[in-house]
Amino acid sequence: MNPELKVAVLMGGIGSEREVSLQSGANIASALREGKADVIACDITPDDLGILDDESIDVFFLGLHGEFGEDGRIQDILEQKNLAYTGSDSRASRLAFDKIASKVAFRNAGVNVACDVTVTAETDLANLVERLTKVGETFVVKPIRQGSSVGVTIVEGPQKAAQTARECFGRYGDCMVERFIAGREITVGIVNGRALPIIEIRSRTPFYDYHAKYLDDATEYLFGTVDDADVVARVQAVAVACFKSLGCRHLGRVDMMLTGDNVEYVLEINTLPGFTSHSLLPMAAARSGLNANQLCMEIIHAALEDFRKH
Repeated sequence: MNPELKVAVLMGGIGSEREVSLQSGANIASALREGKADVIACDITPDDLGILDDESIDVFFLGLHGEFGEDGRIQDILEQKNLAYTGSDSRASRLAFDKIASKVAFRNAGVNVACDVTVTAETDLANLVERLTKVGETFVVKPIRQGSSVGVTIVEGPQKAAQTARECFGRYGDCMVERFIAGREITVGIVNGRALPIIEIRSRTPFYDYHAKYLDDATEYLFGTVDDADVVARVQAVAVACFKSLGCRHLGRVDMMLTGDNVEYVLEINTLPGFTSHSLLPMAAARSGLNANQLCMEIIHAALEDFRKH
């Protein structure tokens, strides 16, 4: 670390993931200070962007999640101000935050994704049940533009799925109903295009929901449970393909289901994964030999290099 390098960690933001972001930002700032960095931790919102006018700051480390963090809005602002920042650019962030747009990119990259039906303001809800009967019997209903499993529900039967989709649309706007993929929940962290060790997530809840992610100490995070070398290599390659298909950079995490016969289905990609005590990217990085300070510094160096190039 260049001792003259000044880093602002942006955290907080708005929306349902604000509290998680504050935890992530605090941990990022702490990790950077361990390396003797000059760090400013800043709780930022759309109405309070004053930190972006501080010309002494060399790079902005994004510890934001969800709305205003991963949806491309803060990235747009940083780009307009010609500032160096960590994470994917505004275009890739918008694509990744939109579950429909990202699934289109994944399909085009030859990646397996679950069948789905999209519910928007134009959707004819009268025939939604009929459409869902062609998708499956167990469904996952989720908002198209939310993170951290906010608003996600698993339901049985097309009728219940249609009813839940109406409720989800009423609360979050556009949503999707996917065919439920039975199997193991796994995730692959990515740092600068490099896949980290696979983590299997075993939660006490029906799926890896918000409670299991951030609050439940009973959730298990396991390495080495995917022990077929060919499957490991393929899953990691799929994660990198998803990362590249959206034009992501610096860091990310790809969530998947792995069926009983070892077929992987990609659920989504997170462009600004958490840095909380339960977060998976730092966990996988540590498994590969990178401590929190080394992980953050690698991300910062990549961000500065990209900024110099462009």
